[in-house]
Amino acid sequence: MMRPMKLAGSQLLFGKGCLEHIKSLEYKRVVIVLGGSSMVKSGMLDKVRDMFKSSGAEVAVIEGVEPDPSFATVKRGAKEMLAFRPDLIVALGGGSVMDAGKTMWIYYEHPELETLEDVLQAVPFPKLREKAHFCCIPSTAGTASEVSRSVVISDTETGMKHGIGNMEMMPDIAICDPEVTLSMPARITAETGMDALTHAIEALVSTRANYIGDTLALQAALDIMEYLPQAYANGGDLEIREKMLNASMAAGLAFTNVSLGIVHSMAHTLGGYFHVPHGLGDAMLLPYIIEFNSQDERAAGIYRSLAEKAGGEDLAAMIRELNGKLHIPASFQEIIKEEEKYNELLEEMAKAAKADGCTKTNPVIPELDQFKALFQKAYKGE
Repeated sequence: MMRPMKLAGSQLLFGKGCLEHIKSLEYKRVVIVLGGSSMVKSGMLDKVRDMFKSSGAEVAVIEGVEPDPSFATVKRGAKEMLAFRPDLIVALGGGSVMDAGKTMWIYYEHPELETLEDVLQAVPFPKLREKAHFCCIPSTAGTASEVSRSVVISDTETGMKHGIGNMEMMPDIAICDPEVTLSMPARITAETGMDALTHAIEALVSTRANYIGDTLALQAALDIMEYLPQAYANGGDLEIREKMLNASMAAGLAFTNVSLGIVHSMAHTLGGYFHVPHGLGDAMLLPYIIEFNSQDERAAGIYRSLAEKAGGEDLAAMIRELNGKLHIPASFQEIIKEEEKYNELLEEMAKAAKADGCTKTNPVIPELDQFKALFQKAYKGE
């Protein structure tokens, strides 16, 4: 099989109308990975497919990526890719679609790999771009997988989420056109927007924080706090959608440089055990973790400075107020009704959160009992 045309570095396009860049891409066989029906109903699939066809490409579509994509979905997609032989893989959708598409890419390039553990334990990481390049066209302003080296895939048998991160998985092309995000319903706008805000805030207090990360994350956090309520209230405002998509992208560039913290560790865990949507989990946990991390003098100062720049004093209180505007619950007991099961799993969840890769760059590394206490506080709304 011929290797794909060499790109002159990665391509990052953003702003209204940048979808037109597709027409300048020179690929012969393009596969588009989709989630549910939103990209079909909005007409965006047809628009993107027609643009690729106008450039001379043959196009196939892989549909049905679910929220919290499973390894079974990844293997199915990789099998379809092996039959079609694309030289460009395009993920058109939200974070789940982009994560699934990236992981399908690995198994398409390396059909000798069979299990999820084959990638989780791979040293060195499998080399990519022997068969195809990878392109992301995000439909949500939140996960920033279009500028991230990371994916989260669920074990088909257990439902547990596994994070994989390696620079090999950085997309070659990211096309961030706000028009693609217009189909986002209000609830998804809120949850993915809070995921992006969490990226920015966790990047600011990361133990690996640096000048570039801070520059990107600070502006992203301020913009999201200002514009997310507007995007939630009026999803048809293309200018606000563009501001949110750009802020999400900037937050993604920041955390890709400096990593995240225990909001993500705990949200990954709650997603695996109780199927809490990731952005919702981030939003609900964020104020509790801000308060916990404030025992660290440096982190407390960063939170205080951000709050002041955003026109307030107490960042945790500001996040709670923002969550209220977005109709996000204040405690997990409102969405997880199995209290007895939740309490029985506290030890197990604490161990999973502590082992999560995001924990190591949190300002304060909790002990297991502290993780359990945090899970309990967030459940009861204390």
